[in-house]
Amino acid sequence: MPETYAENNKKPIYNRRFLIGLARAFGGAILFSFPLFMTMEMWWNGFFMGRFRLALFIFLSIPLLFGLSYFDGFENTNRLKDDAVDTFVAFAVGFISSAAILSVLNLINSDMSADEIIGKISLQAVIASFGALFAQSLLGGNTDDDKSDDNPSLTVQYLGQFFLMAVGAIFLSMNIAATEEMILLAYKMTNWHAIILALGTILMMHAFVYAVEFSGQEEVKPKGSSMWSAFFRYTVVGYAIVLLISFYLLWTFGRVDGTGTTELVKSIIVLSFPGALGAAASRLIL
Repeated sequence: MPETYAENNKKPIYNRRFLIGLARAFGGAILFSFPLFMTMEMWWNGFFMGRFRLALFIFLSIPLLFGLSYFDGFENTNRLKDDAVDTFVAFAVGFISSAAILSVLNLINSDMSADEIIGKISLQAVIASFGALFAQSLLGGNTDDDKSDDNPSLTVQYLGQFFLMAVGAIFLSMNIAATEEMILLAYKMTNWHAIILALGTILMMHAFVYAVEFSGQEEVKPKGSSMWSAFFRYTVVGYAIVLLISFYLLWTFGRVDGTGTTELVKSIIVLSFPGALGAAASRLIL
């Protein structure tokens, strides 16, 4: 069927919006992953990390990127097909951005093996991809053309809250998960320090969303539930998710290998501190 004049007239508008969203995605990819480009342990892991762990890390990031695109990608979408396309566009943006920055900093060059170059870029590209999709919320203002309110949203549902927590925890924890400081902090802390940090993190996580009136609080606080109900059903379960994510990230970067149980638990608690901040903040900004 021939396209109508109105349909043809919309194409330049859609193309312009996509290009603006794409430019914003590149900005977000570079801005929010820049600390990792300057982190020596990330360079080493890109080369030395087991390829199974790296492949698994990339593979598991795909559904997270898809969900993030559903909630708030770098362009407004109303179909799952579009979210799938944006997921791989975001990863491509992350890969290209990472390759460009690593090249400029001479962290990859022609003297290196293909395995080392691909490993370094791929590892950096994951977090850069998250930055690309975060760009809509953090770099661009919402407009009347944002996703329709009629589109089913998981943000008001129980499991949807935890998905956003997981994305935020990964995004913020990645900045320090690979560093030597994680092991050093766990070594210096006593068991009592670890317990106090864990309890303080839980309280901070709860207060960050429910007790302090940040923007967006009214959208995430469960309606008709008591403070204690919200604490156990959301904050405590959310912190458990952050702990699991922290363990997985430490395993991915080889921080679990040869580590005693006590030191491992303390390392997880330390990494969960920024992870909980990211988990709480993600429900407010997305």
